[in-house]
Amino acid sequence: MTSQSTVDAKGPGDNGPDSPSDSAPATTGLRGHPWLTLISVAIGVMMVALDGTIVAIANPAIAKDLDASLADVQWITNAYFLALAVSLITAGKLGDRFGHRQTFLIGVVGFAAASGAIGLSDSIAFVIVFRVLQGLFGALLMPAALGLLRATFPAEKLNMAIGIWGMVIGASTAGGPILGGVLVEHVSWQSVFFINVPVGAVALVLGLLILTDHRAKNAPRSFDVLGIVLLSAAMFCLVWALIKAPAWGWGDGMTWTFIAVSVVGFAVFAFWETKVSEPLIPLAMFRSVPLSAGVVLMVLMAIAFLGGLFFVTFYLQNVHGMSPVDAGLHLLPLTGMMIVGSPLAGVMITKVGPRIPLAGGMVCTAVAMFGMSRLDEGSGSGVMSLWFALLGLGLAPVMVGATEVIVGNAPLELSGVAGGLQQAAMQIGGSLGTAVLGAVMASKVDNSFADNWAEAELPPLTPEQLDQASGAVQQGIAPVQPGTPAGVTARITEVAHDTFISGMSLACLVAAGVAAVAVLVALLTKRGDNAEAGAGAAHI
Repeated sequence: MTSQSTVDAKGPGDNGPDSPSDSAPATTGLRGHPWLTLISVAIGVMMVALDGTIVAIANPAIAKDLDASLADVQWITNAYFLALAVSLITAGKLGDRFGHRQTFLIGVVGFAAASGAIGLSDSIAFVIVFRVLQGLFGALLMPAALGLLRATFPAEKLNMAIGIWGMVIGASTAGGPILGGVLVEHVSWQSVFFINVPVGAVALVLGLLILTDHRAKNAPRSFDVLGIVLLSAAMFCLVWALIKAPAWGWGDGMTWTFIAVSVVGFAVFAFWETKVSEPLIPLAMFRSVPLSAGVVLMVLMAIAFLGGLFFVTFYLQNVHGMSPVDAGLHLLPLTGMMIVGSPLAGVMITKVGPRIPLAGGMVCTAVAMFGMSRLDEGSGSGVMSLWFALLGLGLAPVMVGATEVIVGNAPLELSGVAGGLQQAAMQIGGSLGTAVLGAVMASKVDNSFADNWAEAELPPLTPEQLDQASGAVQQGIAPVQPGTPAGVTARITEVAHDTFISGMSLACLVAAGVAAVAVLVALLTKRGDNAEAGAGAAHI
């Protein structure tokens, strides 16, 4: 079965880019071998997924070393996710136009170079700028990797390959804090980024030796530049408003100006997409209720997961006083359950369809986030491990099932765009989660810190001192000045930690509510009618 989504490989002896057939080519040696291709792209994808969360454990060290505020630290994460989110679909079209192999290799080189530049940076501004570049080059990797898998695996083995691919993303995302903890404690926060240089070199060598060029039939000849600008501007205004709202105030005109501009930007973007011949996101895709539900589900899952994880690292290190390695090890149940749960979820989804596993996974996620909202300074490792493990178990079905739900319910000629949309939804959700829950945390701390300080009968603070102290408390840091008596230090620490935990609890409750809504959305999903046809059509 063939369609506009048919992918062709060019090489010696091929009939050219417009001569598809129905099965994967026979491979000899390294070039184009399906499982070696999976290993090659997995290494590149692992870097991108890992850097989404590995920085979380390094945030306290970066903030201290570069004298960064909470908003600055949030932008280290937001800049990366936002650059990924707005670039993924465009990057997917670049791969269709110029070849997935070339796009993947350029992404590997650029990502590794940007990572090295971050490690050499001596200011928070440079870190954020190079994180944007990381995101842009990372966006080239993700859809290209999926395109390479679709083009090299036979239809009957493609789902297994995508399941392993999804497991690599999930395990890397969850394992980031552990690796980050080891590197930050025993080397430096810079090593979190330097490690991508040798990994990128390995991915480049393997890619040059193994990957085969693949081009989409009827590849796009133009790019929706205005659509890219509109979507980027709208997303920037929304996230910027959410991050700056605690400083400006939710009733401030600047906050609502940026929100209004973002709404107008999204509306103009949607209108433009109906007029352009080759839109960035063909809106007709969203006529499919299951596809739309799958995209919304990815966004909601990422808001709850990545937004909640942002504060957990501060809780473990600054409230419990753990080292970066200990903090990472305490998140091991989360990583372990995602690794174990992903293949199990894949088997279940194959047997019963995605609806029940996805809904059940989001129920587990909601319960886990609610449990995390009950954590306090005295919570033990056993209680924390329980909630982290349940969170990993809940996330696994969503990570694995998203491809079938979104790509399988898209028309064959739009399957590549749907794959990029899946990843874009996760990145947008992660960026919004960090921003929204960060705003919730900051607002709660600002509203309660002054009263808690006064109730503890601590020395009064000037408005400027109060703002500085509140910023420290938002990261779980007790604002103790050198030379402060031990008794006063203990009271300040208690107030700071209690205030931080109250903010984290509220943020986790909001995340639990988001996950609960996602349960209802998951009930609208179903197995895609085009899943098998798409896999069969994608190979030569």
